[in-house]
Amino acid sequence: MKTLFGAVQVANPRWNRCSCQHSGPKTFRPAAAWLRGTTSPELLYLETRWASLIPYAKVADLLREVLPAEADDETIRRHVQATAEKMEKELGEELPLNVFQGEADQEELAPPDGPITVGIDGGYVRAAHKEGFFEVIAGRSVLAFRRGSEDAVPESKCFGYVQTYDDKPRRRLFEVMKSQGLQGHQQVIFMSDGGEDVRRVQTYLHPRSEHWIDWFHITMRITVLQQQVKSLQGEAKPCQEAAGLPKRIESVKNLLWHGNVAEALDRLEDMLLDLEFIGDSPAAEKLAAGLSEFEIYIRNNRDFIPNFGERYRQGETISTAFVESTINQVVSRRFVKKQSMQWTLRGAHLLLQVRTKVLNKELEDVFRRWYPQFRGEERAAA
Repeated sequence: MKTLFGAVQVANPRWNRCSCQHSGPKTFRPAAAWLRGTTSPELLYLETRWASLIPYAKVADLLREVLPAEADDETIRRHVQATAEKMEKELGEELPLNVFQGEADQEELAPPDGPITVGIDGGYVRAAHKEGFFEVIAGRSVLAFRRGSEDAVPESKCFGYVQTYDDKPRRRLFEVMKSQGLQGHQQVIFMSDGGEDVRRVQTYLHPRSEHWIDWFHITMRITVLQQQVKSLQGEAKPCQEAAGLPKRIESVKNLLWHGNVAEALDRLEDMLLDLEFIGDSPAAEKLAAGLSEFEIYIRNNRDFIPNFGERYRQGETISTAFVESTINQVVSRRFVKKQSMQWTLRGAHLLLQVRTKVLNKELEDVFRRWYPQFRGEERAAA
């Protein structure tokens, strides 16, 4: 058996069952009750934890450097994926729509904790076999406060999955919020960039949820338009249409800030018409394409654009900028930045499950549940 201190020979004899026992197999191995593999839980935990933070090959080098243990990157990869698959089996089947509908209709429920804000965004990692890139969805669930708790720091947990591989994203998100004490009559706010694939995950999960597009992505798109206007003003001949575009785009931004989507769409359409009078210009064509794309983006998400100004004055969340740091923490640091490796859909998805467990400080609890004698809580706290 492979342990932190090298290979250890463990006797595992096969015994005959007593003749007084009439049910069950005729023989059994007594060590099978606690020996659940050829790798000790302590070594498996270190392999899994470290592999979620650094490449597999560096984990093998580190284990050989600090411990008298034999290790290679392919074995560590198989161990990590087997651990993640075991967690996936425990997750259960995909949830039905509006899983909380019955509970939300009940009366005399205890007052819930503070609102849960869930921010969802996507990132891209390099696919194996030179097949380009594929999207990884990641997010963070933030609990505003717990009733009766003096801790002022909001509790948050992250999650992630591969969009085209995972077949139970609603269950995954539900379990994250459930671990934060989610109740059927609790306020839940979903914020995303407005992408259709991301919105499908959050829709119908909670009957009392709010779904908003975030201000961060709107301002990013408007900033791009403002840069395109500057390019047009530097290229085109002086004309009234080009001179007034910066103020008109700024007015669209102000209208969206106050939730006046209808008038913002009207002004975008007016700008598109005026660009046709500027004449042949590569900068004008590029700006027109950008305005058209932005107009479609706002029109498709018009039902999810709130009065950002009012929410801001009330101290409510208006942006998923906190999710951008989550994308960097969950995805970029292990899958993209300074990493030249390529990923399969399955490999990336399984590693994401282990990495989020480590970042949420839940991996040790998982191992303690699987192996009751693994690291007592008193020892872990020390």
